[in-house]
Amino acid sequence: MMVSVAYFILYFFVFGVLLLLLLFNRRRHTSKVTDFPRVNILIAARNEEHNILACLQAIASLDYPSEKLEVLIGDDASTDQTRALVEAFIKDRPGYTCIPISHTMGQARGKANVLAHLAREATTDIFLFTDADIKVPPTWVKAMLSGLDKKVGVVTGLTTVTGNRLFDKMQRMDWLFSIGLMQVFSDLNMPVTTMGNNMLLTREAYESVGGFENIPFSITEDIAIFNQILKRGYGFRNLYDSKVLAWSAPAPDYGSLLEQRKRWMRGSVFMPKYMFALFVLHSAYYPVLIPFFFKASVGIALSIAVVKLLLQSLFMHICLKRLNRSASWWQYILFELYLLVTTFILILYFFLPTKVKWKGRKY
Repeated sequence: MMVSVAYFILYFFVFGVLLLLLLFNRRRHTSKVTDFPRVNILIAARNEEHNILACLQAIASLDYPSEKLEVLIGDDASTDQTRALVEAFIKDRPGYTCIPISHTMGQARGKANVLAHLAREATTDIFLFTDADIKVPPTWVKAMLSGLDKKVGVVTGLTTVTGNRLFDKMQRMDWLFSIGLMQVFSDLNMPVTTMGNNMLLTREAYESVGGFENIPFSITEDIAIFNQILKRGYGFRNLYDSKVLAWSAPAPDYGSLLEQRKRWMRGSVFMPKYMFALFVLHSAYYPVLIPFFFKASVGIALSIAVVKLLLQSLFMHICLKRLNRSASWWQYILFELYLLVTTFILILYFFLPTKVKWKGRKY
């Protein structure tokens, strides 16, 4: 029981500090964009017939000079109508190119392989990456460029999910909460990771590591290249701002969510030790709390659960407020129940001796 008490003291201390940092240590890492450099937008697509047109329409609606955009879409051996839809959309749009991917390059596989091919075709000094199931805001390019300076090689935007189902709303809160935790460290100039669906790399930084084809393959290719670029001495910026808030299609069902999170958990072991330790601390909360209910008085156990809910809800409220969004009080409670169920199931699922399924392939 003493071990459980020590755990809860550590948990509340850590998250109390994180909450204070979120409140008082917000740094603005942006500068005004005074010119409009040519940029490449790189999109890997595999079997995305239900999402690709919304993605491309968002790109076509960007508040950025169209003549300064070079959009490259890599069709990764899609077996549906993805390629046909892309080619029909870009038919009368100069600056858009669809590239079929038929072979692997170096150590790259899957999405990393597609991006390696696209980067070889790119002609600009700035690469912006997004996914085929993502809709970026009109302000995306300008806002991402505002995070650059001479030392920065990686700029990371913000992504969450669309949808009106309760399941979609819980996923949305989960994304924003997790990214909010990472942002606290980023504001302290402590690197965490990037997100491949909302990422900017300078050509110089990308080529310094030899591209995706010359780094060890990882199913989380964004974390892999982020770590390699930082090892070369480049800086990073993470932006938690509505101007870079992109929208992803949600996991359609619980099985898909587990596959997505298992892949992310595989990549989390390559995060810095302090971020990995934080996620372990957070994930252990329910496995520690539930046995504690049977050892301590109900009043003490419920008090601990309520304090956690209040801390988490306040943190989430601040994150949403920064994006000019809000949630009802009952959504915060349901989010707690969502985390309770998902934590236990995901821990069990992660340790099952099965491969990760991703875009119809197994890794």
